[in-house]
Amino acid sequence: MIKRVIWPVLFGLLGTIILSSLGVWQLQRLGWKTEILAEIDARISAAPVSVPETPDSVADRFLPVMAEGRFAPDYVRVLVSQRGVGAGYRIISPLETANGRRILVDRGILPVAAETPPVSDGPVIVIGNLHWPDETDGFTPDNDIAGNTWFARDVDALAAHLETEPTLLIAANVSPADPAVTPLPVTSEGIPNNHLGYAIQWFGLAMVWLGMTAFLVWRITRRTV
Repeated sequence: MIKRVIWPVLFGLLGTIILSSLGVWQLQRLGWKTEILAEIDARISAAPVSVPETPDSVADRFLPVMAEGRFAPDYVRVLVSQRGVGAGYRIISPLETANGRRILVDRGILPVAAETPPVSDGPVIVIGNLHWPDETDGFTPDNDIAGNTWFARDVDALAAHLETEPTLLIAANVSPADPAVTPLPVTSEGIPNNHLGYAIQWFGLAMVWLGMTAFLVWRITRRTV
């Protein structure tokens, strides 16, 4: 009887060990990702600095900055959907800064049915974070340039269209505020952290595997008896 069950037992234990190790690996990834998100949150909420002369899309991602200037009248609408709210347009406008630069500013969201209000021709102070969103893939529709409806915040494409440098400042606060446009500040909420769910799945599979092995061994021993 021992010879008949030895291979199923070894195979079952090996599978259980492999599946459990994958669960442990996902728990380790969970700790790593949690630390990264904490670092991002701390960076986002730090004291703002001036916009770097030559921002780097990696080193300066989420950098809190403050910029002063005037909004240019041209703008782009980026169609987005908010959970529990519905569709709206992110309004991307050029900001002509006090020191002569022209950068992109994501001013916030406007309801789809609302008319885009004209920007104030007075000076504004924008506080927010630099970001280079990765929102395009093979399923992203082509932008409707004629209708001024875009489907992703492609910084390089927006900069070329609005004739700015490829620097996007996502506003957390604009002073004076535009009551029609609600800022959507940068947060870490959109960064996925699903490792706990993956770990539970692997540990669950390990338990199922072990249970199936025990059932198979029981069946073998019953036949032997």
